Amino acid sequence: MQRSFTDQLGNTIQFNYPPKRIVSLVPSQTELLFDLGLDKEVVGLTKFCIHPVGKFAERTKVGGTKKLNIELIRSLKPDLIIGNKEENTQAQIEELMEEFPVWMSDIYNLEDAKSTINQIGALVDRQPEAAYLNHLINAGFSDLQTLALQQGIDKKVAYLIWKDPYMLAGRNTFIDDILTLNGLQNVIKQSRYPELELKELVILKPDLVFLSSEPYPFKEKHLQEIRALIPDAKVMLVDGEMFSWYGSRLVKAVQYLFQLQKELL
Repeated sequence: MQRSFTDQLGNTIQFNYPPKRIVSLVPSQTELLFDLGLDKEVVGLTKFCIHPVGKFAERTKVGGTKKLNIELIRSLKPDLIIGNKEENTQAQIEELMEEFPVWMSDIYNLEDAKSTINQIGALVDRQPEAAYLNHLINAGFSDLQTLALQQGIDKKVAYLIWKDPYMLAGRNTFIDDILTLNGLQNVIKQSRYPELELKELVILKPDLVFLSSEPYPFKEKHLQEIRALIPDAKVMLVDGEMFSWYGSRLVKAVQYLFQLQKELL
């Protein structure tokens, strides 16, 4: 049975429903597909789609999120490809769209993420499972917001995602929304992911500096370097997956963020 769906960029696609051969181009969405109960339907994923480990090991790797192996994707004969505007490269996505149904997400906040979970659930005929994941996410983040308010968490934070040059999560990003939901004010006023010199960061006087584990793998040595420059700030290594993965990982993120809030008190 052919069905039509419209993605988050306004593109309408049509494919045989439910899809039997899916290539997923984004780690958090790949994990979501498996958590929705799919298995052999996912025939291809990227080298960064590491969760769950067992499924990752068994699947064809079609390159990185920004450097896809188009020929390998063709060889898998997918009946559906699922990607994301920010994480994938426009030229490669447009090339794939000429041959295959490609559904794209475009996510800036938690509400977008929940909508994506519902829409991907519908795409792959797993609506009840998607609704249950969103129930858990809704409950968890509602509690996190309540706790942040009750405990008066109101701190200024800088969230570093890259080094050489230093790049930070700014406004209009999923990371910024997760920070805000936990009572944290982003000191970066620019949109998206601006570059910044550390001396500029000193002037912003953050109470907290978070060094993410991804995409740049910040380590203890980087922590010491920034502590020396901003001695009044609490500098912490944080799990980037818990701030930036917008699929079913959000269920696990709730417990992580509860613990983080406790550390900030």
